[in-house]
Amino acid sequence: MAGHKFIAMKLGVLSICVAASAAADQKHGLGHPVTEAQIASWNIDVAPDGKNLPSGQGTVIEGEKIYQTTCLACHGVNLEGGMGPALMGGKGTLTSQKPMKTVGSYWPYATTLFDYVRRAMPFQQPQSLSNDQVYSVVGYILNKNELLEVNATVNADTLTKVKMPNRDAFYVDDRPDVKVTACYKDCK
Repeated sequence: MAGHKFIAMKLGVLSICVAASAAADQKHGLGHPVTEAQIASWNIDVAPDGKNLPSGQGTVIEGEKIYQTTCLACHGVNLEGGMGPALMGGKGTLTSQKPMKTVGSYWPYATTLFDYVRRAMPFQQPQSLSNDQVYSVVGYILNKNELLEVNATVNADTLTKVKMPNRDAFYVDDRPDVKVTACYKDCK
């Protein structure tokens, strides 16, 4: 009788293993297929040359209003910083002991500012601004950094034409990442 119980137990364990193996070949029941529309909603990166800038436009004047309601608490009344970093100032400080890396002193492309604001701002509610609102607030920040006129309209065309003061100060570091000769035989 004990032998039958042992065989039954072995068959039970074997059944569980077979079932587990079959289940391993199946999906885990997590997630769901992603649609093209869902991918497109996350595929919002903008290149330095302006590739993928969306349609829309804004004005510096409208940007000031948006800044006052959505950005001021973190970046200060005059973009001087606070809980968030300063967005203006810092000219001539990049080679000093305490460089001030702001939009007007450090950032190489205005399109990068658009990309960052659209993706990550405002901090408490990222991606909540429309494209027009992002163009506007970017225009306001650029104006406060003396890079756009107060009456400027900002869109994909005008944003790519803004020449940032530090654009040409970046260089490609072409040094190799590794300084070791590859060994393929009799390595020590």
